[in-house]
Amino acid sequence: MTEKTRETNTPGPDEILFLPLGGAGEIGMNLSLYGHAGQWLMVDLGITFGDDTTPGIDILMPDPTFIRDRRDRLAGLVITHAHEDHLGAVAYLWPELKCPVWCTPFTAAVLRAKVADRGLQNRLPINEVPLGGRFSVGPFDLEFVTMTHSVPEPSALAIRTKAGTILHTGDWKLDPAPLIGAVADEDRLAAIGREGVDAMVCDSTNALVEGTAGSEAAVHESMTQLFGRYRNRIVVTCFATNLARIQSIAQAARANGRDVALVGRSLWRIHDAAKATGYLQDVPRFLNDAEAAYLPRDKVVLVCTGSQGEPRSALARIANDDHPEIVLEEGDTVIFSSREIPGNERSIGRVQNALIKLGCEIVTSHDAFVHVSGHPARDELTRLYQLVRPKLSVPVHGEDRHMMEHAKIARECQVPDVALPENGSILRLAPGPAEVVGQVVHGRLALDGNRLVREGGQSLKNRVRMLHNGAAVATLVLDGRGRLVADPKVALMGLSDGDPQSQAIIDEIEGALRSAIEGMTAGDRANDDAVSNTARIAVRRRLMASHGKKPLTEVHLVRV
Repeated sequence: MTEKTRETNTPGPDEILFLPLGGAGEIGMNLSLYGHAGQWLMVDLGITFGDDTTPGIDILMPDPTFIRDRRDRLAGLVITHAHEDHLGAVAYLWPELKCPVWCTPFTAAVLRAKVADRGLQNRLPINEVPLGGRFSVGPFDLEFVTMTHSVPEPSALAIRTKAGTILHTGDWKLDPAPLIGAVADEDRLAAIGREGVDAMVCDSTNALVEGTAGSEAAVHESMTQLFGRYRNRIVVTCFATNLARIQSIAQAARANGRDVALVGRSLWRIHDAAKATGYLQDVPRFLNDAEAAYLPRDKVVLVCTGSQGEPRSALARIANDDHPEIVLEEGDTVIFSSREIPGNERSIGRVQNALIKLGCEIVTSHDAFVHVSGHPARDELTRLYQLVRPKLSVPVHGEDRHMMEHAKIARECQVPDVALPENGSILRLAPGPAEVVGQVVHGRLALDGNRLVREGGQSLKNRVRMLHNGAAVATLVLDGRGRLVADPKVALMGLSDGDPQSQAIIDEIEGALRSAIEGMTAGDRANDDAVSNTARIAVRRRLMASHGKKPLTEVHLVRV
């Protein structure tokens, strides 16, 4: 996409601009920019995960080109909470931004551990803000408002400027008994609403879900009863950041005479961040996987990473009998205490099938009450609009269907104006009616091994093409006048089984290559580009005829 500029890309002193580079029209990979008085404020910088359409790619993140090129106008980065889709890209993209970061203590502890893996622990300036704290970043007067979610210390962000006030909700719900942390500060939300909120940029994930998201306290009670049904090992897999769920598992295990072990690096990382910031104080010491391996089957609960079927997770390794310490047997139970993130169904199914082959019983949220969402359902969205009463609703953090439904709810709540943003669109929030005033370059970056590459780049396109169509390499040795001095050679990848039939096809292709080159004019045979193009066409035509495929085809041309 080419960049459409306004008279200037510098936000004016009498306006507030909103520019999502990730998180609009999708769930995950959040990056929001707010512009005012010549500067930009970044809120969240997260990742999303690869799938079958991105072979070899586990992590994707927003392309920060727009703000990287204007980093002298980037006042800072504020992180609303410690989920990967809100802070996971910081360790990869901060060296391009080099801005200070603000977040609450638990989020800071998680972030410090993540950036240490990239060698940034002594470079990245992290400013800790207390829960409900108020602070300034450039021309922005900011206030954290305590919310509830499936991680400690989630905060909405009130953004006050001379041009108006915006409430950015982050991820949230209204849990009356979150187990860890305080309930959402509805009094503060109402007070901000009375001050006047020009726009609310709000989570849309569960806009299609009736009622409320449910409470962690109810999951705790259900887990306690559920554990009492089983006599062998119990494994629970959940998101590592859901400390309330981990605490519930520990307390339910204790009520049933069992010890709890954490299995998976990310669980221990979150455990350490929790302990450092005063959480998980009322639970027994967690065992490691080596200690748990020696306990009787009826005396242990294992908490594992891998609820989304991640192939390198602890649960996937256990299911494939590839874990160094933990082995599951017939009669053991595995509880999936999480929701299936869209796109992960096949990966989760593979792990569950492997567990069933081991003789394990699988329990999901379809079988028992083992999970509640961390995002607001329709009644909670309505309640927030009643508290805040914004002039403008800006649904984000959802696919188009979620955002459209969220827009309907806002209109039902008598919100005067609604705007549905798209990644890369500059939306003026104030003053006056919302208006798209520009488009900027946006996209996604992929972590390819230890390199960041553009998702739409040629290397990833070639990889997908090879995945579906295979690859062929033709080698030609010609003299300076274009005469073949050796027989053409062809190698096939993903198209040959090495059997006599495959070799016969290769012989045919090599013969067709010779005929194609010898059929060229003397002048064309002296031109490397012409020879390579002719050879490439000849190989692809023969493979289309024999295999019905159009493989990625490369020509190695040697002149002697």
